[in-house]
Amino acid sequence: MKTRVTELLGVKYPIIQGGMAWVAEATLASAVSNAGGVGLIAGGNAPTEVIRKEILKAKELTDKPFGVNIMMISPYADELAQLVCEEKLAVVTTGAGNPAKYADSFKTAGVKFIPVVPSVALAKRMERSGADAVIVEGTEAGGHIGEITTMCLIPQVSDAVEIPVIGAGGIADGRGIAAAMMLGAEGFQVGTRFLAAEECQIHQNYKELVLKAKDTDSAVTGRLVGLSPVRSVKNRYTKKLVELEKSGITAEEFENLTVGSLRKAVQDGNLEEGSFMAGQIAGMIHDVKPCKEIIEEMFHDAENLIKNFEKIRGVTLG
Repeated sequence: MKTRVTELLGVKYPIIQGGMAWVAEATLASAVSNAGGVGLIAGGNAPTEVIRKEILKAKELTDKPFGVNIMMISPYADELAQLVCEEKLAVVTTGAGNPAKYADSFKTAGVKFIPVVPSVALAKRMERSGADAVIVEGTEAGGHIGEITTMCLIPQVSDAVEIPVIGAGGIADGRGIAAAMMLGAEGFQVGTRFLAAEECQIHQNYKELVLKAKDTDSAVTGRLVGLSPVRSVKNRYTKKLVELEKSGITAEEFENLTVGSLRKAVQDGNLEEGSFMAGQIAGMIHDVKPCKEIIEEMFHDAENLIKNFEKIRGVTLG
């Protein structure tokens, strides 16, 4: 499947692994890159030297393109942007803010600059700032989310910008890829599906929650107190947070309660205090596979769907 995204990034498949904080480290990123996609190391709120070590480890594990995701709210964002340029990585993605101030530095260093956007307005602003593409993430995604669905957001952004659009949020198999492509996407960012990759280093409790999730096992917290909403798999912790939100807790008190909760999920598998972030498509994931199998299966199925739509669906178009 050749698109402007495969040409831009020099990869076989137009797929980027989501930059999931605490989850997306060198082992997972290199496995995705070796499989023909683009793996990402998540900057999160980690100190620069921690991410430098992950970059060096990934360079030992793959000679394929990979990148780093920078959260603009991180206290180390400026340092991480400089690190990405120093290491001359293939790509950088950004989230949770406006990364325009780094655009010239990325261009000079030859780093492809691809911000995550939740709206048409920000997509247009990023295009004007020199972004090479935009990742359009709908509210179906895991972790911090916007309010517009993937199905509504991709076509509106595709109509508004000239640069390639990469669809994200609610994509877990070939059907999601085919659907996003029909909406205007030329690439796809996938996060939740890779939680169940063999190479993903999260705690087994985390993987089990994703594998056992049903369609209704998605919870959003933070919205009622005015914070950026977060989507996770329902558990005792999310139930507690929802009850606290309804009780009238302040945003500051709520935020203090959530500090460290993702680490507790990823590293400790703490079912009482862990935030097991995952998208709404967790209910579609039922097995653990290597990244290579996941990617090849997704694109094989997507290509068959696109080529044989009339036969598969039993309908006649035109």
